[in-house]
Amino acid sequence: MTTTAIKYEPDLSKPLLHEIMERSGQNLPACYQCRRCAAGCPVGVEAGVTPDRLIRMILLGDREEAMNNLLVWKCLSCFTCGARCPNNIQTARITETLKQMAKEAHTEPLLPKVAAFHNAFMKATSHFGRFNEVEFMGIYELENTASAVKRGNLKIITDEIKASSRLGLAMIRKRRLHFRLARVRNLAEVKALYKKSRQQTDR
Repeated sequence: MTTTAIKYEPDLSKPLLHEIMERSGQNLPACYQCRRCAAGCPVGVEAGVTPDRLIRMILLGDREEAMNNLLVWKCLSCFTCGARCPNNIQTARITETLKQMAKEAHTEPLLPKVAAFHNAFMKATSHFGRFNEVEFMGIYELENTASAVKRGNLKIITDEIKASSRLGLAMIRKRRLHFRLARVRNLAEVKALYKKSRQQTDR
């Protein structure tokens, strides 16, 4: 039985590695592939990529595969990987970084609904410093509708409206849908954090 050798090219791998390390705050070279993260990842099997494999892609400089795999979009941010990792590497922070990089590169997300959910959450939270269900659902549905129109699939739009209506009514009955827009006391601090994050991204 023969296997194909993986070619390591430092000129390609180092820029990607340094960018992700700086943006995620994770020490990726500390990973020695013990696979404890893989054993605990709840979506690794479904995604076809486990946290250790994702880190290996980055270390080898495989930018395309690192940014275009289901783990990036299916990661639950449960932080089980970091809790199990002997070197405290939080893969959830890496997948979050790769989501942002894919967005900046205008790459079509593998799971458009997840991308819309992510964008809606970030936008809704930035406005008042707190998450509001009504605002979030409005932004999320608009992004989903725009994506469906772009793909020319009108059935998705009608199905989404029906599903969201049922969900909204169920949340109202259980008093889990809040119409009052709550905000943090010092909203300027939250907006400053968002501004700082955008400035770091633009560097």
